[in-house]
Amino acid sequence: MVKPAQTISLDSLVFFESAVRHLNFTLVAEEFGSSQPAVSQRIAALEKDLRTPLFKRAHRGVSLTADGVALHEAVRDHLAAIGLAVDKLRTRRTRQVITVATDFGFAQFWLMPRLAEFQKLRPELDVRIVTSQQAFDIRGEAVDLAISFGDGQWPGCDALQIWPEEVVPVCSAAMLERHAAAGGTPGAVMALPLLHLGSSGQEPWMTWQQWAQLQGLPADGKLQSLTLGNYPLLIQAAVAGHGVALGWRPLVDALLRDGQLVSLPVPSLTTRRGYFLVQPRGREPWEALDSLRNWIVAGCEAQK
Repeated sequence: MVKPAQTISLDSLVFFESAVRHLNFTLVAEEFGSSQPAVSQRIAALEKDLRTPLFKRAHRGVSLTADGVALHEAVRDHLAAIGLAVDKLRTRRTRQVITVATDFGFAQFWLMPRLAEFQKLRPELDVRIVTSQQAFDIRGEAVDLAISFGDGQWPGCDALQIWPEEVVPVCSAAMLERHAAAGGTPGAVMALPLLHLGSSGQEPWMTWQQWAQLQGLPADGKLQSLTLGNYPLLIQAAVAGHGVALGWRPLVDALLRDGQLVSLPVPSLTTRRGYFLVQPRGREPWEALDSLRNWIVAGCEAQK
C-alpha cells in the first residue's frame, strides 16, 4: 500500500526536484553538499515508498519515467507555492512599518482618504494607524508619529502645527430648512439641538460652551443636546439631521462640498489650538518617517 503523502519526507521531494533539474545524481550531491551514493539512497527510498520507479538509470545519467513526470509536475508546483509564501513572509518581516497615532476624526476624514496616494509613492513602506479619542503620551507608546490636537505643548516632544483650529457650526440642509430661526445669529444656533463630542477628561478641542462664550453668549446647560463618543459618529449624527455639530475645518470640507453638510450662516472661529505633528525628541533620524511627515505637511499646506 502506498504511504499517504503526508508521511513522505519533504527533504526527499526536494532532492527529487533537484534530480529532475540536473538528471545527474552527482550534481544533486554537489548542490546539497552531500554524496552521490547518499542521493541515490534518498531517491531509491522515495521510489520504495511510492512503489514505483521514478527514474530510468543509464550509464550516462538518468531520465524520468511516466510516474516520475507526474510526480515532478505536482512537486514543482507545490514547491514553487511554498517558495512564494516564504518570500512573502520574509519580505513582510523586513518591510519598514511606520506607526501613526491620531484621533478618529483626522483618521477618517483626512488621512484614510489620502493614504493610498502615499502608498503609491512609497509602496515598500507599511503604515499602521492607531486611533484614540483620548490624549496619550507618545513617549510611552510604540508610536513613530502622532497627529494630535492641542495647544502645541507636549513635554519631551517636537510639535509642528499643520492646521489651526477653525470651527463652524454644521448640520444637514434639511435641518437648516426646518429651523429657519437659525438664519444668522449665534443665539439662534444655540437654541437648536446640539451635538457634543464626549471625553473622559478635559477636552483639548472647542466645546459648545466655549463657542457660546466666544460669541458673547451665556452657556445654557439646559439646552437640548446629544453627546457622542467620537468625531465620525458625531458627524454622522449631523448628516442624519439629529442636530448641529461643531465642524472642524478642513476635516468637514469634503462633506460641505458634496452637500452632506451645510455651514450655518455665522462666522467661523479660529483659535491658537489645532492639529500638530508630534514626535519624541532624541530619536534617530529615519528617512521613511521623514517622507511620511513631509507628505502630510505638503497635503495640509495644499488645503490652506
